[in-house]
Amino acid sequence: MNNKLHGEDRIEERRCALQTELDSQKTPTARNKLGQFATPTQLARDVLSYGLNLLPKGESIRFLDPAIGTGSFYSALRASCGQRLVTWARGFEIDPHYGQPARELWQDMPLDITMGDFTQQQPPANDAEKANVLICNPPYVRHHHLSGIDKVRLHKVAHSAANIELSGLAGLYCYFMALSHRWLSEGGIAGWLIPSEFMDVNYGKALKAYLLKEVTLLHIHRFDPNDVQFDDALVSSAVVWFKKQKPPALHEVTFSYGGTMQKPALVKSISTRDLEQTEKWTRFPKQNVEAKHEGYRLGDLFIIKRGVATGNNKFFILEEERARTLNIPQNFLRPILPSSRYVKDDEIRADSDGVPLLDKRLFLLDCDLSEEEVQRQYPDLWSYLQSGLKDVAPGYLCQSRRYWYAQERRAAAPIVCTYIGRSDHDGKPFRFLLNRSKATATNVYLMLYPTPLLAAQLQQNPEALRSLWRALNSISKETLLGNGRVYGGGMHKLEPKELANVPADELAALVGLGHKRYVKQIEIEEAIVD
Repeated sequence: MNNKLHGEDRIEERRCALQTELDSQKTPTARNKLGQFATPTQLARDVLSYGLNLLPKGESIRFLDPAIGTGSFYSALRASCGQRLVTWARGFEIDPHYGQPARELWQDMPLDITMGDFTQQQPPANDAEKANVLICNPPYVRHHHLSGIDKVRLHKVAHSAANIELSGLAGLYCYFMALSHRWLSEGGIAGWLIPSEFMDVNYGKALKAYLLKEVTLLHIHRFDPNDVQFDDALVSSAVVWFKKQKPPALHEVTFSYGGTMQKPALVKSISTRDLEQTEKWTRFPKQNVEAKHEGYRLGDLFIIKRGVATGNNKFFILEEERARTLNIPQNFLRPILPSSRYVKDDEIRADSDGVPLLDKRLFLLDCDLSEEEVQRQYPDLWSYLQSGLKDVAPGYLCQSRRYWYAQERRAAAPIVCTYIGRSDHDGKPFRFLLNRSKATATNVYLMLYPTPLLAAQLQQNPEALRSLWRALNSISKETLLGNGRVYGGGMHKLEPKELANVPADELAALVGLGHKRYVKQIEIEEAIVD
């Protein structure tokens, strides 16, 4: 046995050297477009060993990897299967750059590698010819790299294969999971190494419905986002295990976090009924099932919008001295906040003109006059705009505007929030800033505007805004992270709808709002009277 393992280690060393060589011959951009991120050896062996333990003892192995690359999971199979019989092993690889060398590497082994696009292949009709162990690190290709024609085709075959209605925002890995349904035998085991974001985002809802209704979801292990599994891909990874059979009643799913699959840091069982009612699965196993909240949420108090997307910050956002040197007219310059690293205090004060009292004073160039008017009335501004015709004006956002240099209207918000943060920092992952200036903000911030409900209360007591700001900064780290989404390297994001979903009963009480149900009843009665 030891001699066999040493032999597998030697061929794995050869495979790793080959992988490194092949990767070096491609640019990171080319690999990113095809979602080519190789599975590290120890991770592949940990995942594979766990999966084999899910098979009934004594059952021989029919192995399939729909995106085999150089064969990291097949190598792990050979190192982990022990005395189990491997009846056959098969893989698909779309890129000959990896597929052909892999064929040569494994030519003396019982592995059949088909060169071609897995999503175009026809699955076996006979259940005995299908895999009972399917393990894959599918290509992490984001939706914008998929053509419209491919999306239509993939959507249709995903629905046909697995009864999944995938969104147009779904990545290619979602389609791989759906199409693989027909390649797995009844009762077969599937393991998928995929980005954990599917557990939080809207396009992941269809995939979660599949895992809860079409198969028996067994285990989801989420790696600590600070422990990135792929050196060349900044994603937070998860391993999803399921059995191809309808789920039993009162089924529970194992959720684990941190460490390895076989030695996780945290483990908890969650019922499928609770999963159906939980929007964000990444809260498990670190948090308990979220109690249904009937009260206020931040979206009841604030209209939350992302900041301005300028189309080219370097061109449209000017430091005060540069704007003066260029002789840009003041009426086309709006103060705008710098990134949060230049904002030392959480309260932003302003001068008499409403410009933030910060060391870095920035202005947004914004003009809604026609080119003819600019050229005739403001020659210096016209000259600066001409310098952006080649590289800035053709940009997607600029092209979509009436005038390519006219910015979207986004008033200064009384409170802004940093929408990207890190969970491994000792302080707060997100900062709420009290904005007493007239500065708008870019899309690195979320902008919080009082709803009519809150505005009415603030009109009676304007100082309550300061209390709200302090309360926002007191919201627990766990609550904010639990409502956001996580990426590799411990980076967390809060989208407007996610921040709006945060419970806010304590904040509502600060401004004198009664129980939400009571307030809603008053609104209904007033509507009836009107």
